[in-house]
Amino acid sequence: MTLQDHLRATLDWHFDSATGSPFWLRKAKTLDFDPRTDIASVADLRRFPDVSGELRTVPVEDLVPAGAAGQPFEVFESGGTVGAPKRVVDAHARSRNVEWVSEVLAAHGFPGRGHWLHVGPTGPHVVGRTVRHLAQLRGSMCFTLDFDPRWVKRLIGSGRTELAAEYREYLIEQIELVVNTQNVSVLFITPPVLEAVCARPGLYERLADSLEAILWAGTSISPESLRQIEETFFPNARVAAIYGNTLMGIAPQRPREDGDRHPCVFVPYHPQSLVELLDPETGGPVAYGERGQVLVHQLSRDMFLPNVLERDTAIRVEPAAGSDLDGLADIAPLKAKDAPAVIEGVY
Repeated sequence: MTLQDHLRATLDWHFDSATGSPFWLRKAKTLDFDPRTDIASVADLRRFPDVSGELRTVPVEDLVPAGAAGQPFEVFESGGTVGAPKRVVDAHARSRNVEWVSEVLAAHGFPGRGHWLHVGPTGPHVVGRTVRHLAQLRGSMCFTLDFDPRWVKRLIGSGRTELAAEYREYLIEQIELVVNTQNVSVLFITPPVLEAVCARPGLYERLADSLEAILWAGTSISPESLRQIEETFFPNARVAAIYGNTLMGIAPQRPREDGDRHPCVFVPYHPQSLVELLDPETGGPVAYGERGQVLVHQLSRDMFLPNVLERDTAIRVEPAAGSDLDGLADIAPLKAKDAPAVIEGVY
């Protein structure tokens, strides 16, 4: 299916009275255009208002398309980095995204065996289910631990950095409880916690011996720190990253190519997740090699979320050989006077 066909099918589904959700059928009455006849291209999606703020309070049953009634839907929440969490519903879309990510990890050389350890949020966050699903797809069992990023962000935001450091130590102790009794082959972790792991000699040595792959996500990392992880601390492990969030889905790092200027280039799940990089001043697209603010369009049968302006920025990267999909590199928070404060913490 072409992008144009996918866009048309998505709009027809969400704005037909027989298949659309109560949320979007109500919203359609307030628009000054007809989504089914007036939206002809991805560029036209910017005519929609950014409704993501309403996801903090809308009843989740209003988000479920009538055409999917009776299917089991799950509810996931955003991390609440810049305010109260937003909620989305999902039946099948995220699973398809994860299945594709598993294929990309295979191209990175990730093993199809051994135990995984997920050092990241679970609870209402989609990443917990994602990593467990990835482990299952790759023939593995997955250990998880308690990890509450909102609590750490509250501690840091209120200046209680000593308590935040104590919480990080608590996470390290939980990792040790698993690693000291189980052989872990694949580790999902965030850069700040991985740095703390490397500073704990016994724990680091055991993981350095057992790990075949590391999948990191959640916070930004400098090229120098990433180089140290890959070449100094874990030279025998495959290392890859994923970028994404509850609203946009998962964009895995594509395998590196000769001549890549950036160590990590992420590619969104096309055409379900479309990402544009915009100049914050003009609102127009940036050129290759330039930094722009992330604009997301989520186009699935489970959820339609157009024109969501994220608090992240990224550098636009030319498509890899044999592909026509732009890449994203060097993800970083938006730096502007009116940008919301971003607290990364441990995730």
